[in-house]
Amino acid sequence: MASTPTAWRVLERTAKDPCGLARLSYRRAEALFHKASGGRILHQLLHSALTHLAEQNTSLPLLMAKSRHASLRSLQRYARPGTEAVAALTAATDPARQRR
Repeated sequence: MASTPTAWRVLERTAKDPCGLARLSYRRAEALFHKASGGRILHQLLHSALTHLAEQNTSLPLLMAKSRHASLRSLQRYARPGTEAVAALTAATDPARQRR
């Protein structure tokens, strides 16, 4: 076995945060994620996470806080519920169904 330290060990010794854990730069994390995920970009995780939270009826103020968006307009690009979520909401709020 080679005695060359892994990239993680090098990072661990050179870039510790107050908790004692190594941190990657966004650029390095994105490069590693891109390679490991078959070409996806790290920013797509934000889109997916916000979409899933929106589909779970997470309130807009919480979505804004989680994503650190200051305006609803910028949040709109990320939180895009699927057709199933819209159909479920429509069925749940159908006035005819509520009268039963």
